[in-house]
Amino acid sequence: MLLVSKFAYQWMQQNSPWQVVFVAGMQRSGTNMLMDRLERSFLTDVYHERDPRAFDNYRMRDRATIRELISHSRAPAFVIKALCELEQLHGLMDEFAPAKTLWIVRDYRDAVRSALASFGNFTRQVQRIVADRTVNDWRAAGMSEATHLMVGKLWHPGMSEASAAALIWYFRNTLFFEQGLDHDARVRLIAYESLVQNPETECRSIFEFLEIPFTRDITRGVFSTSIRHRPLSEIEEPVAELCEGLARRFEACSAGIAVQG
Repeated sequence: MLLVSKFAYQWMQQNSPWQVVFVAGMQRSGTNMLMDRLERSFLTDVYHERDPRAFDNYRMRDRATIRELISHSRAPAFVIKALCELEQLHGLMDEFAPAKTLWIVRDYRDAVRSALASFGNFTRQVQRIVADRTVNDWRAAGMSEATHLMVGKLWHPGMSEASAAALIWYFRNTLFFEQGLDHDARVRLIAYESLVQNPETECRSIFEFLEIPFTRDITRGVFSTSIRHRPLSEIEEPVAELCEGLARRFEACSAGIAVQG
């Protein structure tokens, strides 16, 4: 830890960080837990979505504001969430190069359970997007025509909140493949379940990807009790099948196997 602290001090004498790290993924997928792991390092400057310096109502502030924050950072890695900006990741990494992205994905059933406990109004949100994918709603941002048609076929006025939440899980996470992030060397896919079940192995790999020294203290406070994977009967079968297919693509991607959508 002393060596890391000394290294951090040396970097704090620099004018700016040597890389920007975007933490991406669907809400309720473990992004807060991942951010907390990164924040335990002496070598990161971490901006959560609740930080008014970088976010306005959970959405990233304009690029000039972010650039100003980066210019004043003294840590080697400037870390910021990009949940409502998933469709902008290519542009963000290009503009703030050198930059990398950590995209975390969680089993859709557990993500939906967590979303239902924290938020609501999913059916109405999906209804608005089905009616117009250009609607002023970050959930619809970057949605392809093919995805919009798929969602439109599945949506109906009596759809449950759980099914609507699962659809949102699908069309926000499918941006990972639609943008070709599975073939971008600047992007690392993280499985929430692997991270919480094997925190030291996974965190060590993440920090190696970011080229930041790893210490075991970083994994403190990680628990796997949130993994359930039990069927969620409120999710309609066609929606569940859609999500299962995307989940298999993520699993194959993590294993280095190419799978067509």
